[in-house]
Amino acid sequence: QVRLVESGGGVVQPGGSLRLSCATARSIFSINVMGWYRQAPGKQREWVASMSRYDSTNYADSVKGRFTISRDNAKNTVYLQMNSLKTEDTAVYYCNTVPSIASGWGQGTQVTVSS
Repeated sequence: QVRLVESGGGVVQPGGSLRLSCATARSIFSINVMGWYRQAPGKQREWVASMSRYDSTNYADSVKGRFTISRDNAKNTVYLQMNSLKTEDTAVYYCNTVPSIASGWGQGTQVTVSS
């Protein structure tokens, strides 16, 4: 079973920032495109951002210009820097490969944007 561990969520006011982290095994990190997904209450899980092993990045239109995905190869960790947060960014955030691995869904980390 693939193990991915997300952390870094919390409660922040609109306009604030958070940085999420996702640690995983080297075998997964070095081979696959890594991505961040989120699931808001009552909605389906959606892709947010992804980064290949060659450092090319892609973002959902809703977060483009506000979120930045990055990876630390030495730590087998992928990050999501989230700036200018909006209330509609409230969700549980998950990391997984792209395309996702069914066994790779972890607990996620809750991000709540509220005044």
